[in-house]
Amino acid sequence: MTKNMGNADRIIRSIIALIAAYLYFAGIVTGAPGIVLIIVAVVFLLTSLVSFCPLYALVGLKTCPVKK
Repeated sequence: MTKNMGNADRIIRSIIALIAAYLYFAGIVTGAPGIVLIIVAVVFLLTSLVSFCPLYALVGLKTCPVKK
């Protein structure tokens, strides 16, 4: 599993995951949309931690810098 996410992408995903978790746990988003939001937040956090996005791999996208 090669890395396909750059630092900026990882930071943005982490921030979005933290905001989503706040929205859910503060009770701003509840019910089914809240559950979906938490699932998306967990996926964003996990992909940012391992620097690999399966969706990027499917479409051939890489945001990490090219090594020379």
